[in-house]
Amino acid sequence: MNRLWKIGIVYDTAVPGRGGHGTHLAFKGLPGVETVALADSNDDNIDGRMAKTGAKRRYRDYREMIEREKPDAVVFGSRVPEGRLEELEFAARNGCHILCEKPLAATLEEADRLVAFGDECGVKIAVAQLARHAQVFRTMKRMIAEGAIGRPLAFYGRGKEDERGGGEDLVVLGTHILDIGCFLFGAPEFVFADFTREGRPLRRSDRFVPTEPIGPVAGDELTAYFRFAQGVRGFFESRKNLSACGIRMGVTVAGTEGMLAMRYQGDRKLRLCRSKLPPEDDARFEVVELPAEPEIPGAEPIDMKTIGFIPYFAINNRRAAWDLLAAVEENRAPAASARDAQMVLEMIQGFYQSQLTGGAARIPLADRRHPLEVEES
Repeated sequence: MNRLWKIGIVYDTAVPGRGGHGTHLAFKGLPGVETVALADSNDDNIDGRMAKTGAKRRYRDYREMIEREKPDAVVFGSRVPEGRLEELEFAARNGCHILCEKPLAATLEEADRLVAFGDECGVKIAVAQLARHAQVFRTMKRMIAEGAIGRPLAFYGRGKEDERGGGEDLVVLGTHILDIGCFLFGAPEFVFADFTREGRPLRRSDRFVPTEPIGPVAGDELTAYFRFAQGVRGFFESRKNLSACGIRMGVTVAGTEGMLAMRYQGDRKLRLCRSKLPPEDDARFEVVELPAEPEIPGAEPIDMKTIGFIPYFAINNRRAAWDLLAAVEENRAPAASARDAQMVLEMIQGFYQSQLTGGAARIPLADRRHPLEVEES
C-alpha cells in the first residue's frame, strides 16, 4: 500500500447477536494500517476489546468517532441489517470507505439506496461475503473454467436447515450460497420459487418475526430455481429442522464430466467427483489440494489460538479488508462489492415475488419493493 490507512471499528457489543464472525478484526495485523478507534457503548470488559482490536481510542457513539477521527475506512461488525442504512450513509457522507457484514441491507430498496449513495459520495463499499475471497471457492471457479467437470450444467445449494429453515435460513445463510452461484456464473436471468408453511403454499400474511432483526421473512420450506446466462441451472433448498441429519449447508456444481462440491463443515474441503453420472447416482469424491494462501507482504501472522473463531473467517475477513484498500488505490470495485450483495437481495425478493404471483420473476426486478411488505390489492 502507498499510504497509512486510518481504520475505525463500529462493533457495539451492548446489543446481543450483533457479531460473531470476527469482521471487527479484519484489518488487525495488516501493514500500513492504524486502528484509530472503536465505537462500542458497552463498558463491560471494554479494555479487553480495545486490546484485541488494537484500537487506540474508544467512543460510545459511531457518529462521534467518525466526525472526530476522520478514518479512511470503517468496519461495521453487526451481522444484522437493522439500522445499517443510517450507519453506512453517515460513514459515506463523511468520505469513509466501508467494510460491513452481510446482508448489506434488510430490503432491496435499502440496498439500491446504499449502492447509489456510495457512488454519489465516491466511496467503496465492500461486504463480508467471504466466499469470494476463500481459496476453496476461488479454486472451484478456476477448475470450472479449466474444464475439470466438463460443461457445467447445474448449481445446487442449501442452507443450514436448522430451526431457522425456510425464509430465515434463506436470508441468514442462503445469502452466502446465492452469492457463490453469482460468483461462479454471474447474475441470473430469472428466478422461480416454491415456498410453503406447514405444508401449504405460502401467503403474504404468513410473514413472521425472525429470531434476529434481518428484515421480512416467511415460510418454513422453500425450493428455488434460477437460470444463469451460460445455461447453467441453479437450485436452492431449505427445510426446517433437518440439522439432526448432519451438516447440510454447502454447494455442488455438476457438469458433463464430473462434480465439484464443498460442505460447510470442519476444514471445508473442496471435493471432486470424476463420474459422468448425475448427482443422485453413485458419486465418489476425492479431496482437492488447494493452493497455498497468497501472502500479504508485511502482514503479521494470524494468532489462531486467541482469535476466537474458525480460521475461515479470520483468513477471509483479512482478505476482504486488504482487497478493499487495494480497490481504493486501484479505483476498482471490491471483490465482494455492494452491487454483488444487492444482487443477492434481488434474488431473495424475486423468490417471494415468484411465490406470490405464481410465475417467474425476471432479473432485474421492475418492482423493488419487498413482496412481503406490499399490501394485497
